[in-house]
Amino acid sequence: MSTDGEVYAIQVRGHLADHWTAWTGCTDLVHRDDGTTTLRTGPVDQAQLHGILTRLRDTGAALVAVSPTAARACREP
Repeated sequence: MSTDGEVYAIQVRGHLADHWTAWTGCTDLVHRDDGTTTLRTGPVDQAQLHGILTRLRDTGAALVAVSPTAARACREP
């Protein structure tokens, strides 16, 4: 992952497997009680963000929200 770009919080319905943390460049993946998962990307540019969203779509995950977050630091996998 790039060190330039924005950090995004992506929320989907269902619980994602832990391997998503390595693929998005961060270890921040939270399974919520409402049945959703929120993951935070590492710093990504628009092309990388679209790649993550495409991969989520291809798994059949229903997208709930995508939003930039002010958090800049994430734990590397």
